[in-house]
Amino acid sequence: MDIQQHMKNLVEKLNQYAYEYYVLDRPTVEDFEYDKLYQELEKLESAHPEFVSLDSPTQKVGGKILAGFNKVTHDVPMMSLSDVFSKEELIAFDNRVKKALNQKEVTYCCELKIDGLAISLRYENGRFVRGATRGDGFVGEDITDNLKTIRSIPHVLKEKINLEVRGECYMPKASFQNLNKKRQEEGLDVFANPRNAAAGSLRQLDTKVTAKRNLSTFLYTVADFGPLKAQSQSSALEELKTVGLQVNPEFRLCHNIEEIWAYISEFQEKRASLPYEIDGIVIKVNNFSDQDQLGFTVKSPRFATAYKFPPEEVETVLEDIEWTVGRTGVVTPTALMTPVLVAGSTVSRASLHNGDYIELKDLRLKDHVLIYKAGDIIPEVSHVILEKRPADSEKYVLPTTCPVCESPLVHLDEEVALRCMNPMCQAQLLEGLNHFVSRNAMNISGLGTKIIQQLFEKHLVKDVADLYNLTETDFLTLDKVKEKSAGNFLTAIEESKKNSLERLLFGLGIRHVGAKAAKILAQHFKTLDKLATAEKETLLEIPTLGETIAESVRFYFAKEEVSLLIAELKAAGVNMTYLGADTEEIAANPFKDKVVVLTGKLEHFSREDLKEKIENLGGNVTGSVSKKTDLVIVGADPGSKYTKAQSLNIPIMDERALLNLLPQGEQE
Repeated sequence: MDIQQHMKNLVEKLNQYAYEYYVLDRPTVEDFEYDKLYQELEKLESAHPEFVSLDSPTQKVGGKILAGFNKVTHDVPMMSLSDVFSKEELIAFDNRVKKALNQKEVTYCCELKIDGLAISLRYENGRFVRGATRGDGFVGEDITDNLKTIRSIPHVLKEKINLEVRGECYMPKASFQNLNKKRQEEGLDVFANPRNAAAGSLRQLDTKVTAKRNLSTFLYTVADFGPLKAQSQSSALEELKTVGLQVNPEFRLCHNIEEIWAYISEFQEKRASLPYEIDGIVIKVNNFSDQDQLGFTVKSPRFATAYKFPPEEVETVLEDIEWTVGRTGVVTPTALMTPVLVAGSTVSRASLHNGDYIELKDLRLKDHVLIYKAGDIIPEVSHVILEKRPADSEKYVLPTTCPVCESPLVHLDEEVALRCMNPMCQAQLLEGLNHFVSRNAMNISGLGTKIIQQLFEKHLVKDVADLYNLTETDFLTLDKVKEKSAGNFLTAIEESKKNSLERLLFGLGIRHVGAKAAKILAQHFKTLDKLATAEKETLLEIPTLGETIAESVRFYFAKEEVSLLIAELKAAGVNMTYLGADTEEIAANPFKDKVVVLTGKLEHFSREDLKEKIENLGGNVTGSVSKKTDLVIVGADPGSKYTKAQSLNIPIMDERALLNLLPQGEQE
């Protein structure tokens, strides 16, 4: 079998499935079938990186760390729309259009107003070459690398054409809910709405973060038509679909105000059930020649306007406030209210975010309050109806102890959240167990949330150290667990003992210590004992770590409960030493900060092993050769990457030379 051709076929098939799913909204295969083919392609690309193509769907996972965003001047300005808020204002807009065109009837293309971030995409010869934000309408920011991580934006169009299109990048409601839940658990401020979340995601300097946010897009305006032949807005939308771009399928041609108003009314009712947020309806004169005749004002087109939906607020009663504890100890308040119907669904709970929020709005039990759905998704309290406040109302007193373990709650400086600092708190322990076994932490495969939940509820584990005392008998008491699965669990737990220190540090869930900070700390201190006894001043000597992390690390290891936990992990045989390269070695080696590409069949290493070694030494291993590549390492039978490296005069190294450069201990 021709591996390269097979990989090409897989890419074409997966991209066609994505086109049917995103653009046509008519998927022809189930998700599991797509996932199966995707996983097959991933394995083949891992084994044959020289055959990875630009338009492969696997190339949307991010990985670049951007220094910042360059400015982009829009050849065609990205103008904003004027707004209308009533049927009367809409009628006035229609009358102005008819008068200017000297026509009795005008056809309009009505589209849903997606509440996201305006973007511009440039394609040359069918390939995506640049993406930018609106900015001030004349100059935006180059966010190409972040936009490349979004699955609904094709890297390659179905036709080799030059084209520039505009549209909206948005965060689906489900992605928004998952993101805010995670941020709340980590003690971070939540995003107020999906639009803010989308904007924040697109401006990440780490493209992997953007990739994980599950953004999507709808395109709706052509700035540079290239060979497109559309003569109207509706036909342009159809033509964009044919070349592979995603447009919102709900657009509709309307021939008078009554049809427009019916469309507005229909989607005002449907908006709560849509998987994305809308905040109104865009009404555009459909015919392009009419648009040209109408032209623009200084700020907006005369041929289009946006009808903005009014917010829906509903009155209810605040019955109680419930406090829950997350993995990092953040204690979050939730309003328990008399159930009411808001934006299409019954609401009885609303996040109050933190104690400061409660005090700012002066919320009290039995208050009559107005609530709404922020971004049509998250129930929020708007304000108290003070004239209905009971005469015997008393100011709400924030809790001072954890609702689960009764440890004192701490309001740290410059932090909005109340926090339980007891690492042995039962609520934190369950979430902490799930974090500890996760892929980026101790990577104990097989121990998913359902297994952890059962182990915890059966009192077989109370903290992460107990995982290392589990037996086959323990696992066999769980639902649907047989001997083979129990054996696999025990093997994975045993293997995790060999992990390098940085994985353990990240797995412990120390506040503010993510995977990157954990590695920096492990490289610097080498052992957990040295880190645990380090003074704040010593921690601050590390250039890339600030006072926040230093204080958090000191606070964590000062707890008696943590000392006991570490002692148990040591007794179980968990490695407490950094096994990677020293920071001094990284600084002195030729791979630091270099972009490296591997190609051909390697004799002394597997490709994944060599990739990890180079990255441990400060290098960045990528899948394709470009002008930014610093070094290409070749094995036997190198492919097109070798040829391209030669054409670009990029240094090339074979395995023999590589072995001479690798530090002792990294050569096998």
